[in-house]
Amino acid sequence: MHPQMATLVRRLGLWSSIGLVIGITIGGGIFRTPAGIATRVPEPMLMMGVWILGGLIVLCGALAFAELSASMPETGGMYVYLREGWGRPVGFLYGWAQLVLIRAAALGGISSVFGEYFLRVVGVDPAMHPDWADYLAAIAIVFAGATNIIGVQLGALFAGISTIAKFGALTLLVLASFLTGGSVGASFDNFSSTGATVDAGVFGLALISVMWAYDGFADLTFASGEVKDPQRNLPRAIIIGTLLIILIYLTANAAYLYINPIGVMAKSRLISADTMGSLFGQVGVSFVSVIVMISTFGSLMGSQLASPRIFFAMADDKMLFEPIARVHPKWNTPYIAISLASVLGVAMVMTQTFEQLTDTFVLAMWPFYALSVGAIYTLRKSQPNLQRPYKVVGYPVVPAVFIAAAIYLVVNALITDPKWTSITFGVVLLGLPVYYAFFNNRSTGGR
Repeated sequence: MHPQMATLVRRLGLWSSIGLVIGITIGGGIFRTPAGIATRVPEPMLMMGVWILGGLIVLCGALAFAELSASMPETGGMYVYLREGWGRPVGFLYGWAQLVLIRAAALGGISSVFGEYFLRVVGVDPAMHPDWADYLAAIAIVFAGATNIIGVQLGALFAGISTIAKFGALTLLVLASFLTGGSVGASFDNFSSTGATVDAGVFGLALISVMWAYDGFADLTFASGEVKDPQRNLPRAIIIGTLLIILIYLTANAAYLYINPIGVMAKSRLISADTMGSLFGQVGVSFVSVIVMISTFGSLMGSQLASPRIFFAMADDKMLFEPIARVHPKWNTPYIAISLASVLGVAMVMTQTFEQLTDTFVLAMWPFYALSVGAIYTLRKSQPNLQRPYKVVGYPVVPAVFIAAAIYLVVNALITDPKWTSITFGVVLLGLPVYYAFFNNRSTGGR
């Protein structure tokens, strides 16, 4: 595997890297999760507060990942930080979780939004035909997987086009809402208190949904080996990209709420389409639905393109079954890893609801985010001479805030939904016996 990794070329500049952060993060979350969050938090300013809190947590994480990425600009990103900061078993556990759960849940969640908005484009209500949306989602996963196996350039092109489309569409939605919303009955009164009570545990579940929408801020680190001048560009791209995402998410939710009272938001699964429909009729619905389809399909492409780099890094460390990271002799793509992720993604989307998929993803992923950020503390002790071109602002408080938020998410989920949370963690922890049975003695000299 090592020769394959050695051929990776540093061709991503600052703006390309910022575009990648935005493109991967803005998938289906901002177009689908607001309804669930409004249902869980039916108090307008508290609902906005969930999005603000989520943005602040993610910003703390982005600042921390900026230090990690600049000091260890290697392909594999989080896998490398976990391996170096906590040792090989934790690094393996992350790769295992990505392989069997995280990637499949992500593909399922993103493709679900694609299927629902696809039906909306052709005039079908997805709430009336949820099975149709699932079938379309499964087809999208298979097509994205096959495309990335046969032609990686096409996958990259789709991801690039979708970044421009979705950021532009959200900007248009925000401007149109505040400039013309008054003519269709929009009102700032929608931000006034409804007097609804919000349970602290349910607020925590809403925060999980918000974290799904914000997820992706650290995915650029998977491709660290392909970023030009990484010590300078990686931290800048992660921080600037995250700030732009927070800005567009907060203004988009404000626009949704300005047009739709929170009770209407809670019932609107396809809030972007409904908001544009209020402003421009069926033309607005069709326009934004097509954009969301492009957006989510681009995210599917980007996800299938980026995540196999984790498995490359693991295979290079002799910490993965060799066939999983095998490269196709003709197309030079990790076809088995992509195929496996696609099959598991289809299984997920056909058996789980959108909310279950997003909750599973966040619950499986965020403990590893917390451990990655925690590696800042262990590495400053174990590797004091490691070159750190960028050091996290507000150390040691900023990383601690992020870790505390991750612990809160996990503990709250264990209290409010113990069965599903326990199943998720059980699947992740199954990786430990696999590691000790097959990979404990296959070291390449690392920790």
